[in-house]
Amino acid sequence: MASPEFVAQLQGWRLATARILYRIPDHPILLQTFVWQTYDLAPDFPRIGRFIDFWKREIEADLHSIEIAAADGISPGRWQNVDAQFLMN
Repeated sequence: MASPEFVAQLQGWRLATARILYRIPDHPILLQTFVWQTYDLAPDFPRIGRFIDFWKREIEADLHSIEIAAADGISPGRWQNVDAQFLMN
């Protein structure tokens, strides 16, 4: 049986990484980084959107910036013909 992550990828879900910079409440001059990975649907990223809504509602730290990167989906393997041969004695 296939893993749930593999089945999700077949349905269009991609591994997404959110890098969140936020201001520390006690020291607003300082920025802290939070990195979070999850499977999400590009380009809307509803799961990350819900997390950001939760952050704004429940966490005191103010958001500075958010970067989201998503991996490519499942694709066929790449094959390349190499016209060289190396012999080692």
